[in-house]
Amino acid sequence: MANALILVVEDDDKSRKLVRDLLTVKGYEIIEAGTGEEGVDLAQKRGPSLILMDIRLPGIDGIQALGRLRAEVATRGIPVMAMTASVMTNDRQKVLDAGFDSFQSKPIKIKDFVAAVEQLLERHRR
Repeated sequence: MANALILVVEDDDKSRKLVRDLLTVKGYEIIEAGTGEEGVDLAQKRGPSLILMDIRLPGIDGIQALGRLRAEVATRGIPVMAMTASVMTNDRQKVLDAGFDSFQSKPIKIKDFVAAVEQLLERHRR
């Protein structure tokens, strides 16, 4: 689903650049936010096809940002993938229980990450 608009909510510049570079090569349009509040605002204004959300963010964290997205009619149906360096089993379950559509551990494995993005977009396109 190239040409899809993907919002990357990530406070680490290097991680954001890596994701941007990987996905723009695949033909996706990328918009970026460095905080949870900015991410929620951009999602409401632009209506992306997918949101990639870091969990640990300045201001509101990724779980709180997801709660705000799910509370609004305009953004509740947008798939959101959690991206986090917290990969303990209970952390992963906490993230999925919060309502994220999928989970990607950091540092990302490039092939797995791109495949997960494509699968999530395809699943929600139907």
